[in-house]
This record gives sequence, structure tokens and C-alpha cells, in this order.
Amino acid sequence: MRVAIPHDLPQAEVTRRLKERSHEIADHIPGGMATVTTGWPADDRMSINVNAMGNDLAGMVNIEDNQVVFEIALPMALSFVEPIIAGAIRQQGQKMLEAPSED
Repeated sequence: MRVAIPHDLPQAEVTRRLKERSHEIADHIPGGMATVTTGWPADDRMSINVNAMGNDLAGMVNIEDNQVVFEIALPMALSFVEPIIAGAIRQQGQKMLEAPSED
């Protein structure tokens, strides 16, 4: 599954925001039982592993000049929920790219 989220930020700023907020990813997975780990094999690439409800999903997030591309390997058993997962990635990914609110 591939989900692209457009942005108009410098790549360094996108990287900074994703690094600062990647711990929030598990909060957006329904059921509250997800474990998410991330890594940075390159400055413009984040690896992501999600373990939720007995499923392990691995993927990469590529930071490009004008978009962030989430690539997640979905097993066939979950292909029927791909539109739901893609929508959640789009929505939550966009929130992660937004500037943090000043409370």
C-alpha cells in the first residue's frame, strides 16, 4: 500500500517534525493495543513497524521534496481494510506534518 501526503515544507523540517512526533503514531491506531517502532536508516527515510492485534506490519516513510510517501506491506488478510488504513495514514500523517500548537 502506498499513500502520498503532499507538503510544502523543506525536507529538513519534515524530518524534524516526524522525528519529534513519531511516538504519537501508536495513539492513532484503534484499539490502543499497538506497538510502533521507528528508525532512521537515512535522513530522508523512516522505517516503521507496527504490531497490532496479532499482525506485524512493516513499512517505510520516504520524505521527498513535495510529498511524504508511506509504503506499508499489508498482508492479504488485511487487504479489505486498505482504504480505511490509507485514510487514517493520510489524516494522521497530515497532522504530524502540521506545526505544533502553542498552548
